[in-house]
Amino acid sequence: MSEFQDGIGHADALDRLWTPYRMAYIRGENKPVDGSEGECPFCRIPGLDDEAGLVVRRGETAYAVLNLYPYTAGHLMVCPYRHIADYTEVTDEESAEIGAMTRAAMRTVRAVSHAEGFNVGMNQGTAGGAGIRAHLHQHVVPRWVGDSNFMPVIGQTKTLPQLLQDTRALLAEAWD
Repeated sequence: MSEFQDGIGHADALDRLWTPYRMAYIRGENKPVDGSEGECPFCRIPGLDDEAGLVVRRGETAYAVLNLYPYTAGHLMVCPYRHIADYTEVTDEESAEIGAMTRAAMRTVRAVSHAEGFNVGMNQGTAGGAGIRAHLHQHVVPRWVGDSNFMPVIGQTKTLPQLLQDTRALLAEAWD
């Protein structure tokens, strides 16, 4: 019996939307075990070339990178290069650049994908929902009216209309 049939051999009539990349997130792959710099993906990414690391923009103290497990197409994060966990630890220079990159990210995503709104924020600590709590990162999540439909609620699935590499190239090219 295949997963496409009921117990008596009839097709179940359900459509399938495969999102195999989500399994790596569910399993916790690439997630730091101990929070050290050597384990941290946000410390490793700047050492990669932009395409391999999904880096959209590099600054002096921070960089913008696409989320490997995005909530919506164009979901990126602004991260300081320094391995710090809490927003209270950023320098004035880092704070200014994180803010400027966040504004530039919003302008760029809006220009290339016509986002109608954004969720912007930092999840601090385990209780605050941080998936990687050892390295500060600010989420910039583009939103469109109706983008949150039955798929995430019923199907526990996000639909993304574009490959991450294509999104990175589009945003990197359009960034002011």
